[in-house]
Amino acid sequence: MTITLALQDVQKNYRLIKAINSVSFKAEGGNIVVLIGVNGAGKSTLLRIIAGLEKPDKGTIHFNSQSMTDTELRKISTLVFQRTAMFSRSVYDNLAYGLRIRGIPKNEAKQKIAEALNIVGLKDFEKRRAKKTSGGEQQRISMARALLLDPKIMLLDEPTANLDPNSASIIEKTIISRKTSETIIIMATHNLAQAKRVADVVVHMHEGKIVEIAKPKDLFDNPQQELTRKFVRGELEY
Repeated sequence: MTITLALQDVQKNYRLIKAINSVSFKAEGGNIVVLIGVNGAGKSTLLRIIAGLEKPDKGTIHFNSQSMTDTELRKISTLVFQRTAMFSRSVYDNLAYGLRIRGIPKNEAKQKIAEALNIVGLKDFEKRRAKKTSGGEQQRISMARALLLDPKIMLLDEPTANLDPNSASIIEKTIISRKTSETIIIMATHNLAQAKRVADVVVHMHEGKIVEIAKPKDLFDNPQQELTRKFVRGELEY
């Protein structure tokens, strides 16, 4: 069965600023949704709302047609941030933490961690100090951590920003490999070339609103909205 996520008229205000302004869209398992837009468009805030880390002021979020609270969303989603945080311990301990609190047996956790590290190209990194690894390696560790939690909704906020090409490529391939009917993937990026490579659906946001939703080829080659045309051509002033 293909899982679904639907947002309806979601709003989030920070005092007088409308960070998210009546956003509605639907995402399905098996499709990678990529959010694009200028800084301050609302991409990160929207990801945090879907992850249950921010509570919308208005609107509803449904998962498989069931209305979800922020607490319920946190149980089924994982958000990979642009800048990851690591405990001052080994890579293994950083990855084992989430499995431990979920009651995963030690032997099973060990196997899962080895498999996740192998997927992100960090085989045999278990004993290394997490904070001593490079920025690209830390982001790949963060991806491994997300894989271990096996979320229904995987959210990624600029996961390859400022990374070396090898780490960025591995993370992109990892994201694509998770594209199944049982996983919803939503990613925000400023890298339009990356959006073209990864996305099945592109959502252009501006000033907290959705401007246009389309397949990559349609949105980049033949945008229907003037604001989108200016953005993809680098002509948008803000």
